[in-house]
Amino acid sequence: MKTWQRLLSEGVGTAVLLCVVIGSGIMAEQLAQGNAAIALLGNTFATVFALYVLIETLGPISGAHFNPVVTLFVAWREKWPLIVSLAYVMSQLAGAACGAWLAHSMFGLDVFQWSDKVRTGYGQWLAEFVATTGLLSVILLSPAQKTASLVAAYIGAAYWFTASTSFANPAAVFGRMMSNSFAGIAPGNTLGFIAAELAGLFFIVIVFGLIKGRN
Repeated sequence: MKTWQRLLSEGVGTAVLLCVVIGSGIMAEQLAQGNAAIALLGNTFATVFALYVLIETLGPISGAHFNPVVTLFVAWREKWPLIVSLAYVMSQLAGAACGAWLAHSMFGLDVFQWSDKVRTGYGQWLAEFVATTGLLSVILLSPAQKTASLVAAYIGAAYWFTASTSFANPAAVFGRMMSNSFAGIAPGNTLGFIAAELAGLFFIVIVFGLIKGRN
């Protein structure tokens, strides 16, 4: 695939993913009538199904990262040129913003907004570290033909066993801070989440390096 096709795939895929995450959160919150557990369950199912479809359909084009930490890990393993890695990340961030705006438009909300949902504290940051290390471990250890199902299944589980509901994705953080909805995160809380996700990436790089060095 040509580079522009790969970048378009990453941008569109990330946009669809964030549209699903945010849109299903809005729908779930409206229908659950204040029951947060039911809302989270609906949000989880929609995300899992969409993630599986996106990885299966766009994986052959761009690798279906939709996530800067995944891109950086793959770039490190496969020694990508820096410019390609940065282009992937920029496409993902742009897609995340577009996905949030699309979700708002469908539900008749203000397109441009900022979240006021507080997500912060040691437990939340630790959860993001755990969620990210788990995601990268699944990607690293999965057989190629099962990556889509295993990643989707892991994210579905991590929605429920992590205190942060498992963003595990700086692009998701970026898009969700632009949505004052069920899935949002206040802009002032984003740095803690992103730092924890990057820490998870560095941890997996170190562990992978140690394991590889012993083989």
